[in-house]
Amino acid sequence: MSKSFTSVWLREPRKATSPGRSRQEIVRAAVELLDEEGLNGLSMRKLGAKLSAGATSLYWYVANKDELLELAYDEVWAAMTVPDPDEVGWRESATVLAYSMRQAMLRHPWSADLLGRLPALGPNAMHVADRMRRMFKVAGFSGMDIDFANATLTAYVFGMTSPEVAWDATMGDKDYDADEMRASVARAAAQFPDLLERINMTSYDDPRAVRAMAFDFGLLSVLDGLERRLAT
Repeated sequence: MSKSFTSVWLREPRKATSPGRSRQEIVRAAVELLDEEGLNGLSMRKLGAKLSAGATSLYWYVANKDELLELAYDEVWAAMTVPDPDEVGWRESATVLAYSMRQAMLRHPWSADLLGRLPALGPNAMHVADRMRRMFKVAGFSGMDIDFANATLTAYVFGMTSPEVAWDATMGDKDYDADEMRASVARAAAQFPDLLERINMTSYDDPRAVRAMAFDFGLLSVLDGLERRLAT
């Protein structure tokens, strides 16, 4: 027997059971807890304690932790900006979206682990998706090519940003000696001259600045490629 698809967004939200308590308040607290402790740090018990409420009372608003995560996940989409492509042009709209999507993921690193895990059916995610379709329609794409262009842009942003999130989570707070790390990598790459050429460059680049420049380079390449596809 097939399993029924469920989502917190497919039913009307329940009204608050007490003054001052609302689903919006619960979601804000959940996002704060996720930002502080990550996915593993979120539990109904911890959230109840943060709100000075029993965990049982939270189940009035959500059936389980996944539904709570759906609500929190949509708040990440709210942080993304998609200017009207009819006013600014599709490339400007896509550029602003890509940068705001990257920043939203970096501000809420737990969201990277939810990509593909949870449905993005909230109003904020739907707004972004709708604007993206309009964006690529304005560009000149049609039919399934609109969806393929959407997938290309989001896959680029997610693919570039997710490793950055993972690095910051596991290595970003460790104070490694830059010279010692470079020497270690040089030993590992001893048989690869092209890699050694890069490692032995005299300048010491700020990793965050390099990642930002790499994102710029790749985004321009993706948009140039989409534009070239339209021309042909």
